Amino acid sequence: MSEENQPEASFSVEKLYIKDFSFEAPNTPDVFLEQQQPQIDIKMDIEHNKLGEEGMYEVVLPLSVTAKTKDKTYFLAEVHQAGVFHIQGIADEDMPLVLEINCPNILLPFAREAVSSMIGRGGFPPVLINPVNFEALFHQRINQAAATSGESA
Repeated sequence: MSEENQPEASFSVEKLYIKDFSFEAPNTPDVFLEQQQPQIDIKMDIEHNKLGEEGMYEVVLPLSVTAKTKDKTYFLAEVHQAGVFHIQGIADEDMPLVLEINCPNILLPFAREAVSSMIGRGGFPPVLINPVNFEALFHQRINQAAATSGESA
């Protein structure tokens, strides 16, 4: 009978938006004359929080791309791609899976396009960000946390 009282599982995207968007190219135009290829560093994270309404969550995918050599920064591009998701009928223990795997999978293509476009408009060749296996990253984080606390996963 407890199954009858559980709401049916539902997942929907309510809104997609850019929460933060910035580009810096502090050493232009000098870097355009450089022959050396810069090192590209890509960083990504996942942030999420429950909103006031029942079943509403904000998930943010901060993504930054830095191109630099030892002595010069070519550019720094950063986007915080966000979304509001309506999620109901998911067990509490399964909610991190949805928030850290399903939602980022939806946000990543938008973040990739925003960063690539921003870098191109800055006069640099676009940086192509590879697809990310958020499920593997999630399980890796869980295993690292368990190892840190002395438990086996």
